[in-house]
Amino acid sequence: MNYELVMYSRTFGCPFVSIAEGVFEEYGIPYREIFIDKDPQARQRVLQWTGFLSVPTLVIAEQGSDMPYTEPAPLPQGASPRGIDRGPMLTEPNATELREWLIKHGFIEQTIVE
Repeated sequence: MNYELVMYSRTFGCPFVSIAEGVFEEYGIPYREIFIDKDPQARQRVLQWTGFLSVPTLVIAEQGSDMPYTEPAPLPQGASPRGIDRGPMLTEPNATELREWLIKHGFIEQTIVE
């Protein structure tokens, strides 16, 4: 795969970040983390993409890039990005939304039956 998963996050706790980390661990999915509270450019990107400082904002990027490999679908002005599949971007998903997005993009083949 020529793409990698990039998670825009914060250095302090967030329940949605914990959910994403749990899913990544469950499936052994590697990802690269960028902290918006340490990187002003990353902070600005997330604000521009989501209208909020929403984490995690997950993007599928070309290897070594911090940007989505293609333009994400737009959000209506002021709308919450939570759980909305925007193609190469997903923000604040629950575990089910994240698994479905990962399957759609070929990071996992199927969900693990609990």
